[in-house]
Amino acid sequence: MTGARIGVVGLGTMGGALALNIAEHGFPVAVWNRTESVTEAFMANAGALRDRLTPTDSPAALVAAVARPRAILIMVNAGAAVDAVIAALLPYLSPGDLLIDGGNADFHDTIRREADLSAKGLRFFGMGVSGGEEGARHGPSIMVGGPAEAYEGVRDIIEAIAARYQDEPCAAHLGPDGAGHFVKTVHNGIEYGDMQMIAEVWGLMRDGAGMKPAEAAKVFADWDKGALKSYLIEITAKVLAAADPETGRPMVEVIEDRAGQKGTGRWTLIEALKLGLSVTTIEAAVAARSFSAQKEVRVAGAALFSPPVPVAPPGADDLGRALLAAKIIAYDQGLTLLAAAAVEFKWPLDLARIAEIWRAGCIIRSALLNDIAGAVRAGLPEGQLIFAPAFAAHLRDGIPALRRTVSAAALGGTPAPALAAALAYFDQMTRARGTADLIQGQRDFFGAHGFSRIDRPGEGFHGPWAMAPG
Repeated sequence: MTGARIGVVGLGTMGGALALNIAEHGFPVAVWNRTESVTEAFMANAGALRDRLTPTDSPAALVAAVARPRAILIMVNAGAAVDAVIAALLPYLSPGDLLIDGGNADFHDTIRREADLSAKGLRFFGMGVSGGEEGARHGPSIMVGGPAEAYEGVRDIIEAIAARYQDEPCAAHLGPDGAGHFVKTVHNGIEYGDMQMIAEVWGLMRDGAGMKPAEAAKVFADWDKGALKSYLIEITAKVLAAADPETGRPMVEVIEDRAGQKGTGRWTLIEALKLGLSVTTIEAAVAARSFSAQKEVRVAGAALFSPPVPVAPPGADDLGRALLAAKIIAYDQGLTLLAAAAVEFKWPLDLARIAEIWRAGCIIRSALLNDIAGAVRAGLPEGQLIFAPAFAAHLRDGIPALRRTVSAAALGGTPAPALAAALAYFDQMTRARGTADLIQGQRDFFGAHGFSRIDRPGEGFHGPWAMAPG
């Protein structure tokens, strides 16, 4: 058979959902999974879409089932598994065929793969897909990086399956080689920060204010009607309101407090540090997940030290303003990282368009993204979202609430590392004279590194300690 418009390798949660999404939009799809029973189960559950799906049992059969020039979407675990799939497909591909990696790949791998396959006459691009299983099945946010002409060959498919915001597809070609996967990585980093800050607010509600999950759920549901409206606030209300069908207890109370992670948060930190930036809210969120995994250590620590007396946090209005301010700061750090990467890797990243394709389908979709896109197009003062007029107004209103929130957390011993990191970032970015003067003096004292002076131009000045004996 040679009629399929696209092939899909990997029929796990995301791959299977995307294959069905593509088929539902009228495009014939050939599918292959290394474990044949997975393909059989997928076909058995495909319902009315089976007529648009061609199951295959080998890489050769998959390639043969796709019309030329072929487009094949790879949906397997990031890393070695992607390279293994590419190696398995290569003997059967022809010049001009396109391979698409739709997983959460390290963008450096995407750059390498694109160069290697281009030298063989093949096309390759990385495609970040956000929205989880529900998004993949019914409309994700899609971030593509690779050859523009390769994207044009499958643009109709990608835009058809993407989420839509006011009838505009939340999908875009963002630049060459690893651009799409890098943007997806930063998206996930912002997601880490947002989730952690929401969890910290819940911790203050629970431990400081003594709120029950159902009470907190109502607060989050109210917040989802205003400036904080977002997917994560919406599902937080639902999670807190849910009951365990086995015990009848609030579901959140029977969930072990260990949070997993798949690496994209760490990658965000690594790339930020390479570019000389600090995405502190994301760093705090990644660290918090790592600490959460150390359950036995935390239990031992709790037994060793007397717990602090809980301190009541500010009221719900203050907590909401604090969370909004911290969320804006997390977006600011993410956009700053994207802008720096655009320069470093020579990617024509359109930050406003990126904000727009995040408005639907993805995990960090929120009411703020329209305003973020508008602020970027108007020009960010000093490149900072937090300095844009609309967001500066939010921060003037929210920072005092964030101070009260972080203070209550610190005094009551309720961990709030991401909220505190957001506040510290704001304070450092809005302090005309900081404390690096002393650091430069110390560096000059022990290493003769030199410094600049405030009263004359130039660099390489030294302090009087350089003339002291010994």
